[in-house]
Amino acid sequence: MFRISPSLWERIHHFASFPQTGVSLQQMVLFGQNPSQGTLLRGSQFLLEELPVRLAHRVKELDQLPHNLSDMPSINKVKNWYAQSFDELINFPPIRLPPDIRAAMLAPPSDPVSLPESHPNPSLNYQYYTDDYGAPHSGLGIVSTPKNGKSGNGHGNGHSQKMRIPMERRYYANMSHIKEWPPEVREYNRAFTKTLEAIKKRHDPTVTTVAQGVLEWKRSRNARNINLDVQHWLDRFYMSRIGIRFLIGQHIALNTLQPHPDYVGIICTRANVHDIVQEAIENARFVCEEHYSMFKGPPVQLICPKDLHFAYVPGHLSHICFELLKNSLRAVVERFGPDSETFPPIKVIAVEGKEDITIKISDEGGGIPRSAIPLIWTYMYTTMEGQNIDQDFTDSDFRAPLAGFGYGLPLSRLYARYFGGDLRLISMDGFGTDVYIHLNRLSSSREPLP
Repeated sequence: MFRISPSLWERIHHFASFPQTGVSLQQMVLFGQNPSQGTLLRGSQFLLEELPVRLAHRVKELDQLPHNLSDMPSINKVKNWYAQSFDELINFPPIRLPPDIRAAMLAPPSDPVSLPESHPNPSLNYQYYTDDYGAPHSGLGIVSTPKNGKSGNGHGNGHSQKMRIPMERRYYANMSHIKEWPPEVREYNRAFTKTLEAIKKRHDPTVTTVAQGVLEWKRSRNARNINLDVQHWLDRFYMSRIGIRFLIGQHIALNTLQPHPDYVGIICTRANVHDIVQEAIENARFVCEEHYSMFKGPPVQLICPKDLHFAYVPGHLSHICFELLKNSLRAVVERFGPDSETFPPIKVIAVEGKEDITIKISDEGGGIPRSAIPLIWTYMYTTMEGQNIDQDFTDSDFRAPLAGFGYGLPLSRLYARYFGGDLRLISMDGFGTDVYIHLNRLSSSREPLP
């Protein structure tokens, strides 16, 4: 089992003193179009610099959680995974390039191209999401790292972070002036991609393992709900995980997938909203019918232009829609009973506005009492009783069961907010619920890094 040595702790604290660098969907698309081995090398160098910083922030935070949460065995397991991945990345052997290639990489290209600037993510307006759960909490919270490299007073003091060059000037290199890349570059890119694949696989069960750690903590304290500061930490931790997995997944895809006219890595430049939502509807209905042993579940009507396209990560949108549709289907079946002859349809409407693409999911599942609305965004809150997480359950998120872990809504909202969107819920107690998914169609928001 991996253990963090004192010297590794020193390196972790050093890297955690640097701010993280956010990227936007637009920047990733422009960077990854028709990548050469040199472009992929630049991407590898960026990740070798960026991922250890992000991992170090999380290891440090996992070690300093409030209310003795850090002492839980499952939380320690996750901390060691992050530290092991950090260790592998900082010790990854550097590439040795011929002097002429190194000089050519450092020389300014004749036609300099730069990435467009990214814009602050609107999600940062919900600083640590305090407005999502009621009044700000003054208790023991975790102090998150400042995002601008300065302390809260804006003047910088002992807690201020080291500054870094903006991503727009680092993570882009026009390598078109170098025609021939030596075999060492291809070999280096291949080796680094293999390392990233192993790290990604190691972290697959992170969501479920952290959830198990929170369950262990709740049982040790006989707590029914989790504290607000733990809730804020989970938001930040899972948002960071989405970002780390996106960067890793994008880099692996650029290095391993065949070029496709509509894809840059895992980003689809012409994601078809109708097709993605339709597939989520079919998957959610299948899970519902299996769960309740029904021949035919509640009908779902989709109103969406068939030619509605925008740049997005299809996996993120699919995850959000699938989770929300599962909730709506379950609410309708629970209200009318699995043996009912007819069910009121669930309506899904998708439209394109100037800034957003908005998807509304409306059901007649009875709604949610007003007093319970703040609770639905909290982790581990569920209306299903007696659920436990199987120790062998290693799915990277809770996609399999119909309900029961209380992670569907809060995680879906993080996926929506990751690229500048949001998730809103309006309930009519006694009738049904409307959920609005807002997706930023301009793709210029950078990640809301915690």
